[in-house]
Amino acid sequence: MSRHTAPAPQTATPSAARTHDRITTAPVTLQPAIAPAPPAAPDWPTWGQRILPTPLRGLLVDLGMWQDPQPLPPSGHLTQTIAVLDRYGWCRSLDYSPTGRMCIRGAQNLLEKTGHVTPAARDRAVDHMQTVLSRHGVTMPFHAWNDLPHQQFSNIQTLLTRAAYTARANGE
Repeated sequence: MSRHTAPAPQTATPSAARTHDRITTAPVTLQPAIAPAPPAAPDWPTWGQRILPTPLRGLLVDLGMWQDPQPLPPSGHLTQTIAVLDRYGWCRSLDYSPTGRMCIRGAQNLLEKTGHVTPAARDRAVDHMQTVLSRHGVTMPFHAWNDLPHQQFSNIQTLLTRAAYTARANGE
């Protein structure tokens, strides 16, 4: 009776090994990096957020009686600004229109008032927007550029998206 024994190990060099026994794999395709999901646009400020001054809200936060949202870095703030303009609508010439639409500065004011961005992070976001505009030869402030009569929302989205990528590339 013969017993099953393990095959003897091959002693041939790898180049001399049989090529038809090799396992071939399909080429690996890399998926493009998926951008993080944009932060959701916040609800319209509550009466407490509109009436209570910021220092008083800060005191209430310290006492544990108020919960402010986690402030975002400039890249997140710029992305969230797009979400606010998508949700509430975009306009020119006014920070807030009578129908509730906002310009870029109005959306930033909403996010700062509701605690979604700090004044310092907002200033850095503005710097990134101005950098993107200056790369394209625009020397006016972003809020004046927003109010130009020929301006379209697609241009606003492009500015905010490029500024967010610039901020993210700078680690912000």
